Amino acid sequence: MKAPTIVVDDSAEDPQAELWFAEPPGFMPLPLDALLPEPDSQAAHALRTAAAPFLDSAPDENVRLQFIAHVASGQQLLAALREIGTVHCSIGLHRDDVGEETDDQRHPLLSFLTVSWREAATVPRGVLAARAVTSGSDGARIEYVELPCGPATFSESASVPSADSRGLPARPLLQIRAHLPHPDCKRLAVLTLGTTAVARRAEYRAILRQIAETVSFEKPLGQPPAHNCVVRPPHPG
Repeated sequence: MKAPTIVVDDSAEDPQAELWFAEPPGFMPLPLDALLPEPDSQAAHALRTAAAPFLDSAPDENVRLQFIAHVASGQQLLAALREIGTVHCSIGLHRDDVGEETDDQRHPLLSFLTVSWREAATVPRGVLAARAVTSGSDGARIEYVELPCGPATFSESASVPSADSRGLPARPLLQIRAHLPHPDCKRLAVLTLGTTAVARRAEYRAILRQIAETVSFEKPLGQPPAHNCVVRPPHPG
């Protein structure tokens, strides 16, 4: 069996990072800093340069304007998420290989993963994890577990966009959350996996559990060895 390919993102060496985790195959991170650049910055120029080929290939001005409108709408969504403490977003795309459907009948499954920080009153981590699920869950499943990074709770909720929601399809949205208290006992890391594939609730629950189990509040790669350092086995005896 071929070993899976593991790619270490550059953010693993970010000195400002406060949380590390691994994503399974099928997730594509969204570069928040690149998509939400400061006006007239180098990042803003890079974004315009990247978008130029798409705009130039548009058949007419209306299509170009629609593309710009979609990008602006996506930026507004990401900016709103960042304002409430979101520090990471990924789009998940997986093949639906569960059930009796044939390959022609199966459709790609989309999901959206976010990692956010939530401030809280200073209490023991176990209490903080329990309090996080006292509201905001439909009661379908609430679970308290001990993960490698410490105590955590999982919760779920399902909702349908209201009639006043413009541009949103009237399809149920499933959101599965992992609430992971930071060791400082003053905040939680909240991992949220959302999808309209409600029938695959168990599979998405397992995916989020897999991600949460990799979370670390300490740099997992450790410090690199000193230059020209040679590691030798211990002397026998």
